[in-house]
Amino acid sequence: MSAVDWTLAARTARRLTKQGPKVSHAEAHQIVGELRDAAHRAHGLVCEVTGLATATLPEVSVIDRPTWAEATTESFASLLAPLDLRTGSTGLSARITGLEVGALLPYLATRVLGQYDPYVGESGRLLLIAPSIVAVERAMAVDPDDFRLWVSLHEQTHVVQFLHGDHPWLRDHLHSRITALLTEMDLSVGALTGIVPAIRARLRGDGELSLSDLVPDQRAAELVDEITAVMSLLEGHADVIMDEVGPEVIGTIGTIRARFNGRRAAGGVDGLVRNLLGLDAKMRQYRDGAAFCRAVLDQAGMQGLNTVFAGPDTLPTAAEIADPALWLARVAP
Repeated sequence: MSAVDWTLAARTARRLTKQGPKVSHAEAHQIVGELRDAAHRAHGLVCEVTGLATATLPEVSVIDRPTWAEATTESFASLLAPLDLRTGSTGLSARITGLEVGALLPYLATRVLGQYDPYVGESGRLLLIAPSIVAVERAMAVDPDDFRLWVSLHEQTHVVQFLHGDHPWLRDHLHSRITALLTEMDLSVGALTGIVPAIRARLRGDGELSLSDLVPDQRAAELVDEITAVMSLLEGHADVIMDEVGPEVIGTIGTIRARFNGRRAAGGVDGLVRNLLGLDAKMRQYRDGAAFCRAVLDQAGMQGLNTVFAGPDTLPTAAEIADPALWLARVAP
């Protein structure tokens, strides 16, 4: 039996997720068309800036928030399938977990603007969440055309990361690391019960909850570090490339970046929820990975930076993300 009732999670998420800003039918049709155009244009720009090319392209879908929430439960179900063999869940516990997952996704649906999922179909799928993009561009008072292209650049960078070259390897490599971690994680009742005090501490601001709370040994901790380093690279690299396109293409890119960074740093109740869900950790991935990529760019140029995607052996470790000189000394592009 599945550890999570994913059907219930999807149904709950769709029911609870708010639609977003109100627009007319004509406006919605125009926004969808413009986002599709931005996504296709962004792919060419990313390939031009990085010098990397892909043999295939994923399907681009411009969707609403409830559809994103439902699609995300499908992705979670596929990625977390190894847990089903180990948790010994009952029907009741799976339904309870499904409700919990379904209740979390509506909040995330207001924060996520786009998503490339490499684990759907041959080439993955690229999702742009139109209501969330419109809501953010209005809240930040930025140029809609520039902002939509900017967001698309980030997601298309992920596409190029996973699909470049004649024999793309990153998808299988990352999936194998995640599967190995799920195999190592301590899913006993005692271990899971011990997480509750950690959540309470996080809510009080006294600590953080991370994957390390679920790992029982050094091997699992190493896998956490390995996966975190890869995710930091992918997110930071996408952040750098979307800005490398420059003001010649996106005239208001400086304004967009400044205001978007301010949005990421917002505190208050929203910041507390982000911290509880682990979104602040993701923001650190952007920051640390971007600092690594910029340091390598300065020392080795774009061709040198592209070396990180040559194969598993050239991916930076967690220590190298923190100190790019270590990676440069080891790989010497």
